[in-house]
Amino acid sequence: MGTLLHTIAHSRAGDKGNIANISVIAYDAQGWERIRRQLSSELVASAFQHIASGPVERHELPQLRALNFVIHNALGGGVTVSTAQDPHGKSLSYLMLNIVLPD
Repeated sequence: MGTLLHTIAHSRAGDKGNIANISVIAYDAQGWERIRRQLSSELVASAFQHIASGPVERHELPQLRALNFVIHNALGGGVTVSTAQDPHGKSLSYLMLNIVLPD
């Protein structure tokens, strides 16, 4: 069935223009190894495909046991011009944390 990401990590999100920046931080070393192996740019792009049309970059931050994802074209043109309701911040973190990792 898989494991919901929120059971092994937490998340923080930010935005700049039409780019979402979402970090996934593992609760412990075991969770870090799992997200490092399984949480790919492709998996994140798939989860965000209904709102993001650009590439997804993944950056590892091993000292923090974290991955940072930069998701381009994800905010409906930018937070100040989008008519979408709260397409940034906590909403994007919640979407990220609902990704299911395979067992």
